[in-house]
Amino acid sequence: MNQKENVISAGQYIARFACGLSSGTLNDQQRKIAYRSLLDTFCVAVAAHRDPTVNLARQYMLDFSGNGNAVIWVSGEKVPAEMAAWCNAIASHVLDYDDVLTPMRAHVSAILVPALLALQEKILETSPGFAVSYVAGFEVMAKFSRVMALNHYTKGWHSTSALGILGVTVACCVLLELDESQIVNALGLAVAQASGTRENFGSMAKSFQAGICASAAVRATLLAQKGFTAAPTAIDGPNGFMRLYADQEDLSHVLSTLGQYPLEIDAMGIDQKKYPCCYAIHRALDGVIGLSRDHSILASDIESVIVLTSARGREALIKNYPMNGLQGKFSMEYTLASALIDQCVTMNTYTEHLFNRPIVKNLMLKIKLEEADGPVIPRWSEVTICHRDGRQWTRRVQVAHGDAPDPLSDEELMTKSFDCFKYAGFSGCADLIAKNILDANLPEKIRTAVCLEALKADECH
Repeated sequence: MNQKENVISAGQYIARFACGLSSGTLNDQQRKIAYRSLLDTFCVAVAAHRDPTVNLARQYMLDFSGNGNAVIWVSGEKVPAEMAAWCNAIASHVLDYDDVLTPMRAHVSAILVPALLALQEKILETSPGFAVSYVAGFEVMAKFSRVMALNHYTKGWHSTSALGILGVTVACCVLLELDESQIVNALGLAVAQASGTRENFGSMAKSFQAGICASAAVRATLLAQKGFTAAPTAIDGPNGFMRLYADQEDLSHVLSTLGQYPLEIDAMGIDQKKYPCCYAIHRALDGVIGLSRDHSILASDIESVIVLTSARGREALIKNYPMNGLQGKFSMEYTLASALIDQCVTMNTYTEHLFNRPIVKNLMLKIKLEEADGPVIPRWSEVTICHRDGRQWTRRVQVAHGDAPDPLSDEELMTKSFDCFKYAGFSGCADLIAKNILDANLPEKIRTAVCLEALKADECH
């Protein structure tokens, strides 16, 4: 937006939208989406309980233990809010099992949920609450995605962190009921901290970047609440976010539709993962597993596998031949080879024991990737499996199961939750936690408190 007299800035547009939200803004379906995202994010974070990345983050925070009121979900340490947001976001993202906003090419709940829950101790009785705040943050991220996400991602930015911070900051501001001027300042402080590169994919730093986003949003919000100021034109000014992180695209149209129906939570929806790996692999995974089962194809009989993706469909897959399981989550070759051998992809797929199998390494060499010309959207993958006797089978997948148009059922989401809790050694309370979060008859405070308190119970272990 041009900074002319009587023309408000992008930050002011967003602040007016955020201040207009209330607990009556959402319908039941929108609330349900928010709570399903809460459950999905929490269970995936719990599954990462023993992950080396999470353990290192917790060790770093030992010096802060007891010096705050926010909770590290699984371990129960009390730390300052921004530290809890940081650690819980790392845990939510490190397994790459967390949900996705496809047009943004990013993960949304892994940054939104930890930041919002870290502020639970600070909200007033008048707060619109978790669901409204979540939807507000989602709305802002989605609007920016419509304008700038594709080129932003192609440049090398980790959109989850570098772009997501704007939405998470708005969500936190709504939760704490900041006024318009405070929200404008919070957004400017968010821009001051926006960061994250795709070069870090396949390393601990990828989830660290998600943690930085969540904690920076909390920091920006709390500082703005106390009166810390920033430039009102930090987003769309001559030297602002849209010039440095984007290509100076015009935000006027999307910002003028903020809060208009359908909200983006309905129009775009959320893609929830059924496989713990980069989402760029999921369509091909559905294809190879479906073909393999339908035609009883043995991995030992495969001559070759050809994967054709839509344009830019391989941008996130920076590790063709990975060196470890964490890198394997960004390798189409490794993940498809494992799927063809095991007929499934689980969290165990990326453990050291399974990663080092020679049979997987040999099959990886038979997998070839190709990328089509044409539009980036809609995304799709086409898989062709060639049998050594000359037969071929092809399947094209545009909508993976778990995508917003074909969502996981509540039962499937519950099953995913149980698997995550079992993987972490907390299976005793999985049913209680999952059912409480999804119970539409329970007050919101009880649903969010489940995430902060339930794992302390002896029966969980």
